[in-house]
Amino acid sequence: MIQDIAPKKLYNEYTQKNPLPTDRMMMFRENKILIKELGGCMKLPTRMELETLGGYSQDTSAAAIGKQQYLFRIEEGCYFRYPAFAELETGLQNALQLDGTDFHWVSLSQIRGCQDRELCFAVYTAYHLEQWYQSHVFCGCCGARTVPDTRERMLSCPVCGSQSYPVIAPAVIAAVTDGDKILLTKYANREYKRYALIAGFTEIGETAEETVRREVMEETGIRVKNIRYYKSQPWGIDGNLLLGFFAELDGSSRISLDENELAAAEWVSRDKLKDMDDSFSLTREMMRVFYENRI
Repeated sequence: MIQDIAPKKLYNEYTQKNPLPTDRMMMFRENKILIKELGGCMKLPTRMELETLGGYSQDTSAAAIGKQQYLFRIEEGCYFRYPAFAELETGLQNALQLDGTDFHWVSLSQIRGCQDRELCFAVYTAYHLEQWYQSHVFCGCCGARTVPDTRERMLSCPVCGSQSYPVIAPAVIAAVTDGDKILLTKYANREYKRYALIAGFTEIGETAEETVRREVMEETGIRVKNIRYYKSQPWGIDGNLLLGFFAELDGSSRISLDENELAAAEWVSRDKLKDMDDSFSLTREMMRVFYENRI
């Protein structure tokens, strides 16, 4: 899955540091990221390369560096958040010259197809933090501008003292089976059009197992039993921690579709999953595990 970068390891403890010229920089523009692509190989720009693109100037470089946040490191490689494109002053936005270079904006969905697992994991994890930084620029209690802490990954309010930490939302992925069949769905009104498993966020006061029962019932009208935990996965693109479960049909297999959530839902036999070879996501891995009869 996306987090499987062994033998390399993610070190996500916070430290205060400035980027070296060779450190990798994350610059997001809505749901896109600035990438260097050469010969089909994707790389994140270094601080030195951003300087050559005009991402810095002699007059504003110190201010730009001050807005950068250290994110994490993978082995000895450090990753930093460069101020999002929208946060840059108009002069720096105009100065960022990409024409005639190997740099361009790439959507997060395109990153998913990248063969470099470390790059993909780093981008999705950084995007999780990017969304948090952007949504907590101002204090949710008094409206004052927040400031980053120097000792831990936290934003604090200098006026009322409120503190904010990165938000992680627990969600479940449910693989419902009935003998040699599995319940597959397609999301309604989403860019992702491939088959998926039932998924949903854990509500206040719920256990993860109760979330499985509720989500399956709400979206398909199916009751389940024998709920078993399988594996978890960080999913930075939505700020989630996904918890995977297998469950068995309990009673009628008749599907009552919630068309607000799903475009389709059907029971699919095990042999139809033969080409399920995408190990990027927890969903696809669980489908492959069912195909190989390893549950």
